[in-house]
Amino acid sequence: MSDQIDEDFKTPTTTMAETDDKPPQPSPSISKSPVTFAIWPPSQRTRDAVTKRLLETLSSPSVLSKRYGTLPEEEAQVIAAKIEGEAFATASAAASPDDDGIEILQGYSKEISKRMLETVKARSAESQASNEVESGGDASADTN
Repeated sequence: MSDQIDEDFKTPTTTMAETDDKPPQPSPSISKSPVTFAIWPPSQRTRDAVTKRLLETLSSPSVLSKRYGTLPEEEAQVIAAKIEGEAFATASAAASPDDDGIEILQGYSKEISKRMLETVKARSAESQASNEVESGGDASADTN
């Protein structure tokens, strides 16, 4: 760096020639090892967000609830946690060290969707059967 002082600002200045002569210095934050990025397994925070979204889907009005009904929030909380846990276990069992995680994450997502749909369908069928028993049998049998 030159010892010249810019009279307007009273600060040291660097000449263009001095800048060009210096080789670029590597940033200390850059390491020479390759960066790896894995999306499986998801963090606990991500898993909690999935469970929370499942809870909302099961207990709030949605496209799914229009067809199968909503669950009480307490019941939905237990079911959402169970669905997420089972889907995580299934996907983890399918994981291998060579995977980058994308296929496993897709399997996890599909497993959650499948289990959620199975749960609401089964609950809807149970509810319909319960209603038929309470009303004295199958409503279609009363057509005579």
